[in-house]
Amino acid sequence: MERIITTEVKNHVGERIRVSGWLHSLRRLGGITFLVIRDGWGTMQAVAEQEAELAPLLEQNAGVESVIAVEGIVNSEAQAPGGVELHDLRIEVVVPISEPPAITLSKRKLKANVDTLLDHAVVTNRHPTRRAIQRLAAGAMGAFRDLLTSRGFTEIQTPKLVAAATESGANVFKLDYFGRPAFLAQSPQLYKQIMVGVFERVFEVGPVFRAEPHDTARHLNEYVSLDAEFGFIENHFTVMALLRDVLAHILATFTQNYGEELELLQVRMPAVPPEIPAIHFAQAQELIFKLHHVDVRGEPDLSPQDERWLGAWAQQEFGSDFLYVAGYPMRKRPFYTHPELERSEYSNSFDLIFRGTELVTGGQRLHRYEDYVAALQRAGLSLEPFAEYLEAFKFGMPPHGGFAIGLERLLMQLIGLPNVKLAATFPRDISRLKP
Repeated sequence: MERIITTEVKNHVGERIRVSGWLHSLRRLGGITFLVIRDGWGTMQAVAEQEAELAPLLEQNAGVESVIAVEGIVNSEAQAPGGVELHDLRIEVVVPISEPPAITLSKRKLKANVDTLLDHAVVTNRHPTRRAIQRLAAGAMGAFRDLLTSRGFTEIQTPKLVAAATESGANVFKLDYFGRPAFLAQSPQLYKQIMVGVFERVFEVGPVFRAEPHDTARHLNEYVSLDAEFGFIENHFTVMALLRDVLAHILATFTQNYGEELELLQVRMPAVPPEIPAIHFAQAQELIFKLHHVDVRGEPDLSPQDERWLGAWAQQEFGSDFLYVAGYPMRKRPFYTHPELERSEYSNSFDLIFRGTELVTGGQRLHRYEDYVAALQRAGLSLEPFAEYLEAFKFGMPPHGGFAIGLERLLMQLIGLPNVKLAATFPRDISRLKP
């Protein structure tokens, strides 16, 4: 008999079918036993009204997480998960499991602390809420690709082993590469700029590595970055407009295709305004001083508390969960950042704050070779490690810019997770290298 996946069972009312998956839960109520079977798509209920129907489970001491196949007749039942359930069962035990898992998967919510959940991630990830988070991650990556591909972008893959650090202000993981030093890439930044000279519009979905010794609820040492870079822009506002459209498309995709996941996770979906409100960095610092009497003027960056204050202000002033802060000081931005034309101490760069937390960094890059030479000299960096990168600018590059979205942080803020590690499948942080 052909296997039917759980989400398709509703199309077979009155038929005898076969489903396969894991025994998610088993509950006895009087003389009736309710079994919930979980497969890679969802769950469904089966009802055993005769003890003999359970014989294969009892004979093999098969408990939860046993792999089973169940044949039965599909009945409509409004109170059952998905509105249908199986009756007149024939159960086959494929892999019997008698030891209960460390994490109880049959509960509606996972109750264990973060460390316990992550220590047992190989099993924890089977829970419906954990699976829903990973489905949203897949949906975000797919929507990111769809929108950019529809606008003429080409997907690229860049090296994760590099000869020099690409970002300022972030530590790098150093390793031995056949007797010479190499680093795990902090971002695809230099390569995606080079590829603007090939395709003009490029994007990448891939891991990046930051050896920052942070053990906070918002940092990971390896995360998925959604990067885009494109040429012939006017300035960083061109980049901000594209980013707005990308986020709107990702969220619209969630609403259209991931309703069950959003409902299960109780996600409060934000609206992306036609134009996301923006404030200059210097004005943002003045605003914080005015509203909260905290003098952060002169600081080169925003603290997490500053971001929370600005996020609350954007919500109150514009009804927006999103806020651009543009014009960060040049001394806090990487060497390749384009300065403001009128105030060279500020940059044509931005951060996007989403619900009080920085989500995206982006901006306009330098595009003239001589400007790069001067910028590297000001930063006290040797030209030699960047020789191949600079070659692209020797032979003509248009004004260009781009951005990078941290996938796990997007999910953390959207879902309201207490820790970004819960948005990763197998997170890597300062103390975690397994599972």
